[in-house]
Amino acid sequence: MKTESTSMNTEQNVGWFKQNYVALTTIWIKECTRFLRIWVQTLVPPAITMSLYFVIFGSLIGNRIGQMGGFTYMEFIVPGLIMMSVITNSYANVSSSFFSAKFQRNIEELLVSPVPTSVIILGYVGGGVARAILIGIIVTLVSLFFVDVQIHHLGIIALTLLLTSTLFATAGLINAIFAKTFDDISVVPTFVLTPLTYLGGVFYSLTLLPEFWQWVSKANPVVYMVNGFRYGFLGVSDVNVTFSLSLLVGFNALLFSVAYYLLKTGKGIRS
Repeated sequence: MKTESTSMNTEQNVGWFKQNYVALTTIWIKECTRFLRIWVQTLVPPAITMSLYFVIFGSLIGNRIGQMGGFTYMEFIVPGLIMMSVITNSYANVSSSFFSAKFQRNIEELLVSPVPTSVIILGYVGGGVARAILIGIIVTLVSLFFVDVQIHHLGIIALTLLLTSTLFATAGLINAIFAKTFDDISVVPTFVLTPLTYLGGVFYSLTLLPEFWQWVSKANPVVYMVNGFRYGFLGVSDVNVTFSLSLLVGFNALLFSVAYYLLKTGKGIRS
């Protein structure tokens, strides 16, 4: 009897896994298809924007700035610009997609289905991560036309990229849950993400700042993402890399818990 019970539990667990795996991959493929179908709007603009950054800040202004952190200015800003595009696109993909589903009222069908809340979150966030990684690869390829990209630690590059894109994709999901109109989607990128990224050490080293402003800058979470990513490429960082990765893991756990609670309780969705 005990053997039969164990066998039944195993079969139920396998069936549960298969069912949720199908749901997860379905949501993820739908999200990827969404941004790939309109690739001219989702993949091309970041490449053009970053090319302008490379030309203006790297080639024109960079020659007058000289070295920073022991590297040419172009080499120094490349990791930050890649990370900036990753942050922007992972956030934008999930916030716009989930809000569109909420606005069209078809998200309710997904919420009342037997798909676990965690699977719904992972599916949407996975789509944002896929777009962010693809954008990161495109921007990296563009940067090769301007500078020889170095790789100091590939593992840290991949881990920082994954954790950062997951973090902001989840943040985009939370924003979409609370948003009432399409204008609410653009508020956070305009008034929060843009200042944080520009003041996150993308274009400068924290060592150039007075000591007081260095401490103020360290309250900006983007600083740790940019510097962790830069360490993966160049081997230099203004902050402790281990602490940066730990912070990213903590923030991911926190935002996932918030998103799970909001979807589970229906806050911002059910009227």
